[in-house]
Amino acid sequence: MSDKTRAERFLNAFNNIDYSLRARYGLNRSMGFSDLIRKSVSLNYVVRKYEDDLIDYGRLRNAIVHQGNKPYIIAEPHEQVVEHIEKIERLINTPPKAIDICRRDIISTHASASMEDVIKLIASSNYSNIPVYKEKHLIGIANGQKILNAFGSYLISGGKAKSFLENAQIEDMLTNIKDSNYYDVCSADLTVEDALNKFHKNPKLLAILLTKTGNPSEIPLGIVTGADAIELNKVLDNF
Repeated sequence: MSDKTRAERFLNAFNNIDYSLRARYGLNRSMGFSDLIRKSVSLNYVVRKYEDDLIDYGRLRNAIVHQGNKPYIIAEPHEQVVEHIEKIERLINTPPKAIDICRRDIISTHASASMEDVIKLIASSNYSNIPVYKEKHLIGIANGQKILNAFGSYLISGGKAKSFLENAQIEDMLTNIKDSNYYDVCSADLTVEDALNKFHKNPKLLAILLTKTGNPSEIPLGIVTGADAIELNKVLDNF
C-alpha cells in the first residue's frame, strides 16, 4: 500500500500525464492543461477517450493545491477519482501491447494462388484478412470484401465466374487495388492505443500486420483487424 496521501497520488499521476504529453508531442510548456488535452485529442486515443475526465481533473488539480508563494495541498480527492487518473496515467505511459491481445495464428498465402483457393482459405479459416507473400515479401492482404467486389466487377464487365476463380491469381487482384492504405505493417511494439488511433484516423484501414520491426519481409507475428476494436477498447477499460 502506498504511503502517499490521495492528493499526492493524484498530483503524481496528473504531473506524469502533463509531462508525458508535452514531451511526446512537443507541446509548449506554457500551454494550459485544458489546451494541452484538447491538442492531444487528435494524437492520442487514450486522451480522446478520457478527454472530459482529464479536463475535469485539470480543474480539480487547481482545487486541491493552494496557489501562492509556497503551494500546498488543501483538499483530498475521492479514492475513485485517484484510481481513475492513475489508470489513465498508466494507459498513457505504460500502455498494453496489441501483440498480447491480437490473433497470433497467422494464415497466409502466396501470390500465385488462384482466387478460388484464396476464397476457400478464407471460408475454411473464418479469417477475412489473409496476408499474401511473393518471394517472402508481403505484397498485400487478401480481404474477403475486396475479393467479393472484384468478383462482382468482373462479372458485370462480362467475365465468366469459372475464369475468375480458376485462372485469376490473387496477385492480379491486389495489383489492381489502387488504394493501398487498407492495411498497414507495424512493429510488435505497437500499443493498443496506437492501433486504435490508426483505425480512428484511417476509416479504410482493415488490418494491421505485426512483425518484429515493422518490415514487410519479416515473419508475421500477429494481425489486428477493425473487428478487434471492441476488444481493444475493453482492454483499455479494464487495464
